[in-house]
Amino acid sequence: MSTRPGGRSARVRDAVLAATYAELAEHGYPALTVDAVATRAGVHKTTVYRRWGSVDDLLADALDQTRDTPWALPDTGTVEGDLIAITTEVAEAFGHLAVPTAVVAAAFQSPRAAGALRDFYAARQTQAALVVVRAVERGELPADVDPVDVVRTACAPLYYRVFVTREPVDVAVAERAARAALAAARAGVI
Repeated sequence: MSTRPGGRSARVRDAVLAATYAELAEHGYPALTVDAVATRAGVHKTTVYRRWGSVDDLLADALDQTRDTPWALPDTGTVEGDLIAITTEVAEAFGHLAVPTAVVAAAFQSPRAAGALRDFYAARQTQAALVVVRAVERGELPADVDPVDVVRTACAPLYYRVFVTREPVDVAVAERAARAALAAARAGVI
């Protein structure tokens, strides 16, 4: 899909994708409809059908837009501080559970959403892995460490608590997860 970088087209896309997330969070994937998204976005449904065609395409584009949104990578000066900043940000995002939960649930029901969610996480993990690359360059971690795996290992306990055991996550949990991943990386386990 090609869009102009600004103007009405960009405003319509932003409104429709925001409405997609809002409808998904409020009603879940099974009840997500193009008509409801169009109404919430304040655009005619033919605009949505012509540009996206289906709720799966809407959801995939919403995830793609989120993936492509710039993210300020932490730079605290230490890998421990950077990993804690990343896991804390993830924990804080889970404070607004409706959207992340709805997106993950949709990925189990829509192959298109699953692919977009995989791409989203791959992009974020690759970007976050730069904190580990910097740590290797500073001599804080062994050269053979897998930067993406360190980030995954740091964030995995948060996802487990939120999506599997349905336990809350907070700063203490985030810090513990980051420190555990760091210990594993220093020990050469990951």
